[in-house]
Amino acid sequence: MKNKKIYQLLTIAFMVFSSSINAQDLLDKLNEEFPDKPVYEIATFKTTRIGLGHSIETRKKGALEISLYNRYWNIPNFEGQRFLADVVSTRYGLDYSFSDNFTFGLGYTNHDKITDGFVKYKLLKQRADSRKAYVSIALLQTFSHRKFETTDGGIYEPVTTSSNNYAFTSQVLVARKINSELSLQITPTFIHRKANPLNDDANNQFAVGFGGRHKIGGHASIVSEYFYVANPLESVETYNAFMVGVNWELSHLLLQFQVTNARNFVEDTFITQTTNNFNAKDGNFHFGFNATFVLHTKKKKIK
Repeated sequence: MKNKKIYQLLTIAFMVFSSSINAQDLLDKLNEEFPDKPVYEIATFKTTRIGLGHSIETRKKGALEISLYNRYWNIPNFEGQRFLADVVSTRYGLDYSFSDNFTFGLGYTNHDKITDGFVKYKLLKQRADSRKAYVSIALLQTFSHRKFETTDGGIYEPVTTSSNNYAFTSQVLVARKINSELSLQITPTFIHRKANPLNDDANNQFAVGFGGRHKIGGHASIVSEYFYVANPLESVETYNAFMVGVNWELSHLLLQFQVTNARNFVEDTFITQTTNNFNAKDGNFHFGFNATFVLHTKKKKIK
């Protein structure tokens, strides 16, 4: 009887050992067939722009982003005051994503007569399951062109001359999604523009931007941005650009409502050429309303 119990125990032990070996072999095979893939953070900002400037976000491959940015402000003691605002500036934009990480865009502002474009490439994505990629990083290169026309008084007739003003802005966008509600971004910026012989302003300027987003609802969030310029222009008094607003997401449509002291939309202008301080005096408060619609031109193939 005693030998029979020993034999049963040995049999059970052998079966447990064999099943553990088979289970380990099966687990190894599953790991080979389905290797661990990194899990990346998504929707750090949900929008390609925080408010004034770009965010680290890029759209999916084949996405076409159609944007209409508006800025409204009043002119003190303006006799022809309109019902809504004295001045309305609008930028029309088209952005297209050639891949999940690479986007190209073009835009035109009617008030400033500025044509602009950009390329943005997402270099690094923040990982949710590891400390290997602690932040997301995107590279942004923009260009802008503005044509000036001046009329010189002559003896018999005025002479109209024109000059072209080009500017280039290079930015490194570094952002981290702190949690499901809070995201922060810092943006080192270098701006180069064509030298102006009429003043002694530097044609190279350095700035750094700070931006953040805090989710307050299922489809709404509070956003804010601030840009500090290390070497401001000397020919005119300028102020650092600041914005605070609310983003509202409606499926493929994004609405942005903001209050800012910046009138322009292009990086080299609103970062370095904002001539109004952020206060309620003398029409320095500008109301912004942006609308962005995303159209997906390519359908994902089901694997």
